[in-house]
Amino acid sequence: MDISIVIPALNESGKICFDVEAAAIFLKKQDFLGEVIVVDDGSTDGTAEEAQKASFPSSVELEIIRLERNTGKGAAVKAGIEKSRGEMVIFADSGTCIPYENALRPIERIRAGELDMAMASRRLKETVIRRNRSLKRRVLSWLFRLAARAAVGLPRRFTDTQCGFKVYKGKVARELFAACITRGFLFELEVLLRALERGYRVEEFPVEWTCDLDSRLRPGHVAYKVTKDLIKIRKILSKK
Repeated sequence: MDISIVIPALNESGKICFDVEAAAIFLKKQDFLGEVIVVDDGSTDGTAEEAQKASFPSSVELEIIRLERNTGKGAAVKAGIEKSRGEMVIFADSGTCIPYENALRPIERIRAGELDMAMASRRLKETVIRRNRSLKRRVLSWLFRLAARAAVGLPRRFTDTQCGFKVYKGKVARELFAACITRGFLFELEVLLRALERGYRVEEFPVEWTCDLDSRLRPGHVAYKVTKDLIKIRKILSKK
């Protein structure tokens, strides 16, 4: 199988059908043999049922994983990647904020043996922002980068670890996520640091990005959890 696309979802019944169809259309259009894996992270609004209603070509496989309770975005993505079979894996947030065609260049580079992991960044000069985040969220993002650099030594060359669109070599993704223990939003930071520790080649790439105004992320509500996760990640790394 060429590509697995993993989409975590929490109460996304209004968007998930479009997300699945967009992913399937991309795979079909590019003639990739692939699968779309939706991980319903304990939704209460029928997200899994809506995903099942999506129309997609017979050449694309759809798998829906239902977690009985909300365990966190990191746990949901991990569950999907562990089930993946693709030579490459794409992780994409619900809401289709970034067109899947933006992944084509990273896919080419991974196939050529130049990269192991590619991360979308909203902060590169070539990136096109169609609709931006609120000022509050941009300030919080800036503060998070400072905290990550201070707490866990995040290299300055990485500008946007939390953008929900990444491309991995399949076996690398499955290896990294098997070791990942962060269940919340900072799983991406832990996975990146593990990748660098193991010598994998990681780069950011520019994208076209449109802010999802219906995002489930509430920055103020997760600040305490983020602080705890940063401390936990630092402890993990200090034991190496």
